[in-house]
Amino acid sequence: MNPKNLKITLAAVAALAAVGGGAWWLGMSQGMAMMAAPEAVSAATADPSQWTIPQGEAATRRHIRDGLKAGDVDPATGLRIQNYHDPMVPGKNFDAPAKSPFMDMMLVPRYAGGGQGAADEGTVSVSPRVQQNLGLRTAEVVAGSLAMEVVAVGNVAWNERLQEVVSARAMGFVEKLHVRATFDRVAPGAPLLDLYVPDWVAAQEDYLAAARMTGPGTDTLRDAARARMRQVGMGEALIEQVAQQQRVQGRVTLTAPVGGVVTELMAREGATVMPGMPLLRLQGTATVWAEGQVPESQAAQLKPGAAVVATSPAAPGQRFTGRVQALLPEVDAATRTLKARLELANPSARLVPGMFVQLRFAEPPRAKSLLVPMDAVIHTGRRSVVLLAEPEGRFRPVEVKTGLEAQGQTEILAGLQPGQRVVLAGQFLIDSEATLRGVEARLNQAPGATAAAPLAPEPTVHRTPARIEAVDGDTVTLDHPPIPSMKWPQMVMDFRLPPAERRPRDLAPGEQVEIEFRMQDGDVPQITSVQRVAPGAGK
Repeated sequence: MNPKNLKITLAAVAALAAVGGGAWWLGMSQGMAMMAAPEAVSAATADPSQWTIPQGEAATRRHIRDGLKAGDVDPATGLRIQNYHDPMVPGKNFDAPAKSPFMDMMLVPRYAGGGQGAADEGTVSVSPRVQQNLGLRTAEVVAGSLAMEVVAVGNVAWNERLQEVVSARAMGFVEKLHVRATFDRVAPGAPLLDLYVPDWVAAQEDYLAAARMTGPGTDTLRDAARARMRQVGMGEALIEQVAQQQRVQGRVTLTAPVGGVVTELMAREGATVMPGMPLLRLQGTATVWAEGQVPESQAAQLKPGAAVVATSPAAPGQRFTGRVQALLPEVDAATRTLKARLELANPSARLVPGMFVQLRFAEPPRAKSLLVPMDAVIHTGRRSVVLLAEPEGRFRPVEVKTGLEAQGQTEILAGLQPGQRVVLAGQFLIDSEATLRGVEARLNQAPGATAAAPLAPEPTVHRTPARIEAVDGDTVTLDHPPIPSMKWPQMVMDFRLPPAERRPRDLAPGEQVEIEFRMQDGDVPQITSVQRVAPGAGK
């Protein structure tokens, strides 16, 4: 070999060796830094609720080294260790640090107070970033008066208390009808019909004969004749007319006692009538009834005498005022409504039976109370709860006593103070966060009660691609990439397969799949959907 070429070759080999050694040293330095990073970061991060899984594992290893367990105070954080758990199986808690029995990883410590130091264990802390992701909204507790307004519908009916029946007081004959058909309108005192009563004519003639007599005892005869006219059914007005005019009133005109309409006509001209026989029926129209269908849940807000305003499509732009007359003891089993009888003023007789009316009941102004939006109150079945937003991102469930609900607001009788803020959206997500952290705050758990199942929505479904490592019955071992929704790094772990009819046949190691899964308390994650992915798909 040429000496010159040999020198060049040796120089190149030396250069490559130098570069390789530098690269090896740099890689080892970075690896050692990465191995030490979790513990360093964990010690530097004051709030354990913000730790990643590697940081939590590093803390567990430190606890094993220092002999710490549940109930001890971690000197690195100043917080009491509550328990240890596997982030992949959050429903299982352990009292001592150790390796997870479910996954190839260390357990992660859970601290009392959620990283808030001396904070009440009944609260759960949520970082601003998580609050933004959850879409949490709050509202202020304000003092105000809740105006209760009941709206109902009803139908118009005649006011039966204004109904009058005109009857015959003696046997006679109908000589003339002044009203010819039903629903004819009549004014008060208007003539209705003329009657000829023979018995009245005879009694009048006897009275006039006694009135013309003179001498002792004539006064007694006149009084007796006058009494006989009363006996045959003549009214005092007709008797006085006969006495003043001194002539027989052979025909009697019956007049309308009230103004209104003729609802029933039972007499015709020439007909013979008997004493007590109804001749026609009059209905007054000054007021009408409206039978409103009031929801059973709102009937308790109505009382007799309450004001009501009615409108009708038959009288656009016109309002009819009235009062609640009575709540009828009858409930419609199909619609769960209670009948309320209302008396409405009826000027110009615009309202007639059968008309449809819309009714608005106005309750007298109520005393001021605390009000919150209806969405803020959660009724668990055992109590009513709101999530109170406290400083530094803490949330606390508070039991409240509620009153009326109207206009999107709920009346709070006890449990809150003016100026406090309550959560409107995301309550169940906060409750789930409290469950994962082991905080004693529960929406469906009374203070001091044994921990109960939290009131939470359906479990969240997560999605990820994965490669099958092994299949053992209904369990599959998958190698999956990082899952941001769970804050999981890349790892190999077990999953529960869905029933055979809901999964592809003959799944084998090495296949690429796309899965959807949800977490289970005390068990490995449950796959809800699994599909094969063709090699190279998505690349």
